[in-house]
Amino acid sequence: MESITINATVASDLSKVWKYWTLPEHITQWNFASPEWHCPRAKNDMTIGKEFSYRMEARDGSMGFDYSATYTNIVPESLIAYALEDGRTVRIDFKQKGDVVDIIETFDVEDLNSLEQQRQGWQAILDTFKKYVETN
Repeated sequence: MESITINATVASDLSKVWKYWTLPEHITQWNFASPEWHCPRAKNDMTIGKEFSYRMEARDGSMGFDYSATYTNIVPESLIAYALEDGRTVRIDFKQKGDVVDIIETFDVEDLNSLEQQRQGWQAILDTFKKYVETN
């Protein structure tokens, strides 16, 4: 299966990046690709074999969807891997380098949207995360 890799460098320490990535009260603040969207709910059980579930919705209420997966690997402050309901996989690596954290996210592509749309959408969410961490 084809995959896409995106990345961001966040000016922060690894402990804060990990906390903001994994705690539901922070996930709801950054888990969307544009200001027209939001994440009203997030549940996260950071245990291998357990699940997370996020609700993503257009702010005008015109559309929305649930995004959920099961964790396949977790190495605190280093790695998160999970399998989506359709079998696609995602891997996120976190690496402290001096006073920044590199986040490298690799995900299997789906068939509904073009590769570029998928890359842009996932990168936009990661960029929103970077901005949230660096301004809070």
